[in-house]
Amino acid sequence: MPAEQVIDELRALRTGDLPTHGGRTLAYVYDSGREGLDDLAARAHALASSANGLDPTAFPSLLRMENEIVAAAAALLGGGPSAVGSVTSGGTESCMLAVHAARAARPDVERPKVVLASTAHAAFHKAAHYFGIEAVTVPVDPASFRADPAAMTAAIDDRTVLVVVSAPSYAHGVIDPVPEVAAQAAARGVRCHVDACIGGWVLPYFRALGEPVPDFDLSVPGVTSLSVDLHKYAYCPKGTSVLLHADASLRRSQFFASAAWPGYTMLNSTMQSTRSGGPLAAAWAVLNHLGDEGYRSLAAQALSAVQALRSGIAGIDGLRIQGEPQSTLLSVTADDDGFDVFTVADEMTERGWYLQPQFGFESSPANLHLTVTAANHGGEAGLLADLASAVAAARRSGPVTLPAELTAAIAGLDPAALTAEQFAGLLAMAGLEGSGTPKRMAEINAMLGVASPVLRERLLVEFLGVLYTAS
Repeated sequence: MPAEQVIDELRALRTGDLPTHGGRTLAYVYDSGREGLDDLAARAHALASSANGLDPTAFPSLLRMENEIVAAAAALLGGGPSAVGSVTSGGTESCMLAVHAARAARPDVERPKVVLASTAHAAFHKAAHYFGIEAVTVPVDPASFRADPAAMTAAIDDRTVLVVVSAPSYAHGVIDPVPEVAAQAAARGVRCHVDACIGGWVLPYFRALGEPVPDFDLSVPGVTSLSVDLHKYAYCPKGTSVLLHADASLRRSQFFASAAWPGYTMLNSTMQSTRSGGPLAAAWAVLNHLGDEGYRSLAAQALSAVQALRSGIAGIDGLRIQGEPQSTLLSVTADDDGFDVFTVADEMTERGWYLQPQFGFESSPANLHLTVTAANHGGEAGLLADLASAVAAARRSGPVTLPAELTAAIAGLDPAALTAEQFAGLLAMAGLEGSGTPKRMAEINAMLGVASPVLRERLLVEFLGVLYTAS
């Protein structure tokens, strides 16, 4: 195909995606709204995309950029002169490396454990799954959704290699009591990781703007590592994140080296071996271009948008915000049983917005997640008007009800013994004909909502297999 035809086809394919700019997709993407920032990042990415971060001695430009990015992150997030870090491909890799480093540093521990607040990101469960670690989840306060320091402490034992808290947690946007948990972990000789993937690059600026942000970073005694994503509120392209350690001795077990083959001695600082220099250079360019004042301005815009949306949502009959979010994330649930929030999500999709459905878990009922960015500043009134309209439409539709036979069929499924035939039958009952997803998802989400978490995982893994099948 000629080059221009290839690009035209790509543009056509992209028309079916959620919008990545304009503040209308309130999950997955982070838009600064700054004109020219994407072009700068793309130009920087192109300049370094063929360079390989596998060997920093071969490409010293990448080494310098990574060290400068890590230094900037450490300065922002309370890292002292001994703080070190690595640039990774995203928050999940940063979190997994923190778990790996803690596990590898304790080879004497058989069947190691990681203690997590139940609101910790699923990336830590992924790390436990990949690395053969037991994830011990501790329920959070049922009203505030914050980690319970006493319960977290009680869960630590001789097999615990890491304790994890969030700043903020993704589902509700609240900040865990980091100082209390970190102090107890330190008293037991256990590492404490702060997942600040979302909040790390915006909370310090909220504090500078006068917001009462609690202590959460590497300056807190007992915090040994922290993750912060640059492709979130540093507004860099996907995917760049930073994993910081309080000192080099804590990072050493993160590294991997192998001379047990006839080729070059493999030496890796992250989970990847070959690493394109493109994302690193793009992040370096954006950080240097925006600078401290630029990020302060963007944080002010995001903060203003969050405050306007919180106030506006409180004024919509039937909606309430869960917990007391202290960052840029909002969890919105129904305050009465006259409508279904999953229907509200569908109605918002029809109005050109994407709000992310979240299933009920522990004391948190089904809700809608909003990730608010600087790009939402100035558009709050339109979002709130459409949200009020969507709630009214959902009330007219009434709550989603599932046929009794479908609910019974779901209840009778054994996740471990689910067959392809059973899954195909559920797809048919749900209106999914082998691949793709319908435009309206309320009934599908209601079906998944009545399934146990284990069954939901199994169903969605099967569905993922259907989606990723070459035609």
